[in-house]
Amino acid sequence: MKSTPAPRRRRLSRRPARRRKKPPQTPAEGEGDPEFIKRQDQKRSDLDDQLKEYITEWRKQRSKEEDELKKLKEKQAKRKVTRAEEEQKMAQRKKEEEERRVREAEEKKQREIEEKRMRLEEAEKKRQAMLQAMKDKDKKGPNFTIAKKDAGLGLSSAAMERNKTKEQLEEEKKISLSFRIKPLAIEGFGEAKLREKAQELWELIVKLETEKYDLEERQKRQDYDLKELKERQKQQLRHKALKKGLDPEALTGKYPPKIQVASKYERRVDTRSYDDKKKLFEGGWDEISKDSNEKIWNEKKEQYTGRQKSKLPKWFGERPGKKAGEPETPEGEEDAKADEDIVEDDEEVEEEVVEEEDEEAEEDEEEEEEEEEEVEEEEEEEEEEEEEEEEEEE
Repeated sequence: MKSTPAPRRRRLSRRPARRRKKPPQTPAEGEGDPEFIKRQDQKRSDLDDQLKEYITEWRKQRSKEEDELKKLKEKQAKRKVTRAEEEQKMAQRKKEEEERRVREAEEKKQREIEEKRMRLEEAEKKRQAMLQAMKDKDKKGPNFTIAKKDAGLGLSSAAMERNKTKEQLEEEKKISLSFRIKPLAIEGFGEAKLREKAQELWELIVKLETEKYDLEERQKRQDYDLKELKERQKQQLRHKALKKGLDPEALTGKYPPKIQVASKYERRVDTRSYDDKKKLFEGGWDEISKDSNEKIWNEKKEQYTGRQKSKLPKWFGERPGKKAGEPETPEGEEDAKADEDIVEDDEEVEEEVVEEEDEEAEEDEEEEEEEEEEVEEEEEEEEEEEEEEEEEEE
């Protein structure tokens, strides 16, 4: 028997369904009517007229906009022209101002150079006059001069020279050389005149070299004198420090010696002034310690004298310290005897204190005598040194 085939399944295609063709439309009723055609033509003519009006209106609006745009462009062009003219005028004005400023700066610089040249000329004249006066002077004067400070700025001339820049120094050098080195006018000179001019220049060179040597030697002598004066000052400061009981090199430094006013472990703020702290190290601390010891002594003495004087107790009805065979002492006599013992003890303590004070006073006197002897010896040594220096100078 033949097997019947299985029915095939229809595949679902993804293709869009075919549109069914519409049936042909039949002409509308009255389409062939002349009235209907006339109405349709009228509608079309009305639409055309309306469209023409819209187009004409749009063209008018467009022409207005173009006119306005043209005016704006003309206005913009005019504004550009005026702005360019203004910028040109501004540039011209700036250029003139810059030229004027440069001209004023140049004039000011020339004035300053001229003033500086005049000032240097005056200084050169004074220097020449001073050198001439030094040469003419017979007696020997000091080898150094102390420059006075300017009252206005508080700076000496040497300090002002040190503060100048390299450019300023170079400029001053050029100005100074411009009137020190005079130009040679040798045009039209013969051989004899040239020889005379050369001889004159040679003599000038010899003179300047001589002055240079004299000034160098004078500077060496000044340096030596300054060194000697500093050494003398150091010796005096050493003696002064020894007199005050300080280290010999304490006062020779640039700054005064440091004063230790409190321990580094002390956290309390010290409100004393510098003079008060300084007095402590010049003998004030001894006075303070002495006053505090005396105060403590007076307090202890008052405490001791104001103590309660109690009677000695009796042991088993007997007076302490009583020997065998001695009679009994009445109550009043015991008190009187105890008072006498206390008074004797106080007198002994006072005698010991007086003896200690006498010993301390003797020790202080001895120390003062020793210090006076040391001061006298130092003064004698200083006098001897001064005599030796005078003899050396002679």
